[in-house]
Amino acid sequence: MLEDQSHVRLEKLKKLEELGVDVYPYEFDRTHYFTEIIEENRESTNEELEELNKVVKIAGRVIAIRKMGKSAFLHLFDGEAKLQVYVRKDMVSEKDFQVYKLLDIGDIIGVEGKLFRTKTGELTVLVSGLAFLTKSLHPLPEKWHGLQDKELRFRQRYLDLIVNENTRKIFNLRSRIIQIIRMFFYDRGYLEVETPMMQPIPGGAVAKPFITRHNALNIDLYLRIAPELYLKRLLVGGMEKVFEINRNFRNEGISQKHNPEFTMLEFYELYKDFNYYIQLTEDLIQELNKNFLEDDYIEYEGKKIHMTPPFKRGKYMDFICEKAGISLDDLWNEAKLREFIREHIETEEVPPTYGRMLELMFDHYVEESLQEPTIVTYYPKAISPLSKRSRLDERETERFELYIAGMEVANGFSELNDPLDQRNRFEAQSKDREKGDEEAHVIDEDFLTALEHGMAPAAGEGIGIDRLIMIYSGTNSIKEVILFPLLRPKGILATEDTEAAGGRS
Repeated sequence: MLEDQSHVRLEKLKKLEELGVDVYPYEFDRTHYFTEIIEENRESTNEELEELNKVVKIAGRVIAIRKMGKSAFLHLFDGEAKLQVYVRKDMVSEKDFQVYKLLDIGDIIGVEGKLFRTKTGELTVLVSGLAFLTKSLHPLPEKWHGLQDKELRFRQRYLDLIVNENTRKIFNLRSRIIQIIRMFFYDRGYLEVETPMMQPIPGGAVAKPFITRHNALNIDLYLRIAPELYLKRLLVGGMEKVFEINRNFRNEGISQKHNPEFTMLEFYELYKDFNYYIQLTEDLIQELNKNFLEDDYIEYEGKKIHMTPPFKRGKYMDFICEKAGISLDDLWNEAKLREFIREHIETEEVPPTYGRMLELMFDHYVEESLQEPTIVTYYPKAISPLSKRSRLDERETERFELYIAGMEVANGFSELNDPLDQRNRFEAQSKDREKGDEEAHVIDEDFLTALEHGMAPAAGEGIGIDRLIMIYSGTNSIKEVILFPLLRPKGILATEDTEAAGGRS
């Protein structure tokens, strides 16, 4: 059926060319966007429009055709709004009318004409000239009102953007949120920087990297899992306030919350600690609330979530104890924790390291319960290799994470700037790797050398932009907020997906 329609369109293409029409011209001198016309004339009556006698030149994709003998109403769409145009045989040249008769839904045209209102009151352009701009060789999917197949929507995002208004709203929102975030940091004196996307050593997070090869240098390189260690090098160099919005890549499973390529905001400031960044995080969320929420509530998966700071706070280990019913002493005891997991959690095997066991406990018992915005503090040192140890308990670190709607959104800490302690942490991670933790941090000697030159006290944080967009758009899938999410090629069978780690570590 689709092949037949495409064949008909190709025949129309030939007829247009026979009429001497340039089917794919180089330009069109447009005078107005549809939203401009609609806003400027929202209150204008037909009499006022006739008196105004205003001629406009507009361009858009044909999304509907209603023929009436020697005339027709067309609806055009310019990427932002719809506008009706009226074609009448006695108002256009014979060639233009022949061109109109060869139009298909999906074609892109330009028209010139005067504004008027129909008897039903719809703002319309009375066409006096028609320019063919692009022939669509395939029909639009289903009806104008919706491309419903999710996989097709993600694979052919261009169609999704044409037919689904909500998709366009999400990506407009995404752009505006990133713009507000940039201004938030610019206003506070931060410098926006760029750090390498290909790195000789994968670092800055506990995650599995993608590996590539540089032929000229004859070395393996890794798509970055985080920019953290490079941003800290800038702190060593004396850049006091820096931030970066860019992509991270993690060779892990795909889920509702995880895509192998995702956008992160990371920011660092000298002479501050994690308490300062907890407050800064709440300030940033409040700034977003001010711009994008009417009443400080979001709707997410049928729940209303109150987004006004200050947020609930609690210690990582205390949350696990409360939700799992395990004592704090047993939670700090690796052998007893392993026994508890065997008895209470259905898993193929107990994780190989104490840190991974703690993460399993938190993921299993706590994460989903954190629907209201919650600041989780004082993460154990075993799972925080880059965080400064706590001033209250040396087994813990001055690290926090912000959870909203059961998702980790932000991860920050007082930065570890003691090079000897950092080396010890890296060596402990190497032992975890030997035990079977493939994602454990590797030793980065160049970074250690930088720390040995001296890095002042500092705070740092990473915020997942995609998850932030999910929350403010009320969307429960990360694929909905990434223009081109990674999808399995058609015909390729998947291996078993594994959950991906998120944020800084």
